[in-house]
Amino acid sequence: MSKKDSTRNALLLLLGGIGAVSTASILIRFALNEASPLVISAYRMALAALLAAVLSLTNTAKEPFHPKLKDFTWMSLAGLFLALHFASWTTSLALVSVSSSVILVTTTPLWVALVSPIWLKEKISPAFYVGLALALGGSVLVGFSEACSFSAAGVACQAASLNSDTTVLSGLFLAVFGAWMAAGYLLIGRKLRGTIPVFPYTTFVYGISAVFLILALILRGEQMWGYSLKAYALFTAMAVIPQTLGHSVLNYSLEKLPASVVSLSLLGEPVGATVLAALFLNEKPSLIQIIGGCIILGGIVFAVWPRQVNAA
Repeated sequence: MSKKDSTRNALLLLLGGIGAVSTASILIRFALNEASPLVISAYRMALAALLAAVLSLTNTAKEPFHPKLKDFTWMSLAGLFLALHFASWTTSLALVSVSSSVILVTTTPLWVALVSPIWLKEKISPAFYVGLALALGGSVLVGFSEACSFSAAGVACQAASLNSDTTVLSGLFLAVFGAWMAAGYLLIGRKLRGTIPVFPYTTFVYGISAVFLILALILRGEQMWGYSLKAYALFTAMAVIPQTLGHSVLNYSLEKLPASVVSLSLLGEPVGATVLAALFLNEKPSLIQIIGGCIILGGIVFAVWPRQVNAA
């Protein structure tokens, strides 16, 4: 397979992965009716690690895997970042709306783009930053959509929706913190995925993430079992759809594409999450959300195709 074909296939998988990741916020919202954010995160990562281990053992095209001690150190750090990402973001979803939380957590590309030229020595073209600016601008529009609306007189915002309530501010900060942790996770993944096969990598990182989350549950004294069948079904769905079909695909893409491209594509998640929120949570997208979503997608296309793809 040529490098061009390999890159195209990686992009197609990446698109499917973003669709799978977009389901996470909806599944979490349903699970929050019964379980705490930390419990949800722990079950998601533990089940995902188990599934990754099964896929690793049954993988017919086994790749050589000879990790060094420093590789285990980096993978452990990636697992910690992933645990902090899910714990903070899932908590954010319990405090603020789906759109606001997802918008802020998907600012990950901004932090990746700022660090990757130094950390990974990856060259980023000016076009990438233009696309990033467009995508982030669209994200801001979607974020303000709950408080603002279009009218014949222009844009009107409700002051009550823009208050500085401590709970709301905490939720927004946790979403941003989740973005920082996701950036660290992606940067380490890009550094290691060139030498470590995807299944062993995800098995170890997801497993370490689950260990950290379970330890946090024990320290906090939270209930670890005894939930309904519906809750366990939601935990399993999170492990299979957004984690295995979503994040594992992102990890695979990191082997073929620059971290900046993979992280930027995550800005498509708010679009998918908004559509799913309209279908399952009756949160209808406003005109601002629709316009913002189009700008996000336009920014992704401008930054990724074809300039960044050809450089992969």
